[in-house]
Amino acid sequence: MYTVPLPQIGTDIAWRDAAKRLIGAGVSPQDVLWDYGGQMGGLFATTTPLPPLTRRVKAPQSFLQMANTVVWHKDTQRFSRLYALLWRLRHAPGLMQDRGDKDLAKLRQMEKAVHRCKHKMKAFVRFRDLRQDGPRRSFAAWFEPTHHTVEPTAPFFARRFADMDWMIATPDITAQFVDGNLSFHPGQPKPDLPADGAEALWGTYFCNIFNPARLKVQAMTSEMPRKYWKNLPEARHIPDLIAGAEAQVQKMRAADPTTAPERAKRIQDRRRKKDD
Repeated sequence: MYTVPLPQIGTDIAWRDAAKRLIGAGVSPQDVLWDYGGQMGGLFATTTPLPPLTRRVKAPQSFLQMANTVVWHKDTQRFSRLYALLWRLRHAPGLMQDRGDKDLAKLRQMEKAVHRCKHKMKAFVRFRDLRQDGPRRSFAAWFEPTHHTVEPTAPFFARRFADMDWMIATPDITAQFVDGNLSFHPGQPKPDLPADGAEALWGTYFCNIFNPARLKVQAMTSEMPRKYWKNLPEARHIPDLIAGAEAQVQKMRAADPTTAPERAKRIQDRRRKKDD
């Protein structure tokens, strides 16, 4: 029996390295326990070292891509599920194309959930300006992801906000980007971030782009789940916007039709001349 400790930071690399060693040595899934972040507490810990990597281990590219995503899922069985499928792939190379396989279908669901979590993180992280002295601006944000998606998503923020220093704190992992260097640290409690004056402006913008005539609450909460609202400054306006939507629609219906501003005619004339 092997007990494989997996760190909370660099989980993907650690799992991949251990899986290659174990599969290369012919260790069956029943003989492996995966201990993420020391959660087993030494209850099933063994001192048996992992077997050395003595030969090249091949796996379908589609499996590797899926595994690199699924390792960030919160399911405690994700590592054993992945290793069990990798074990079966030794004698079933076409397994990744079998849409009727329940084990593969489950892993695909988990992969999809992680992708969705990464998308929500990109959309719903809200930075606050720390206003520190120095050549680079400094920001910080608090976020509560559904899965362990801070590490795989942080490079997106590093590329997008390369000209500033920032920190994204979460209960599991904290990502820091300072002077162009991205690093990861243990999670922490929600920090007491300073108020940001831009939040009021952002709230005003959010209210002004709201179209009451196109309100669909179920679709909105699907794209913007309520669990994220507590950390979104604009979300405080949503209940009032929904409550007043019908009255706004009636007001829009009762209002006289508006005419296009004068500049619209000038723009149309320019386009017409350009097309001629």
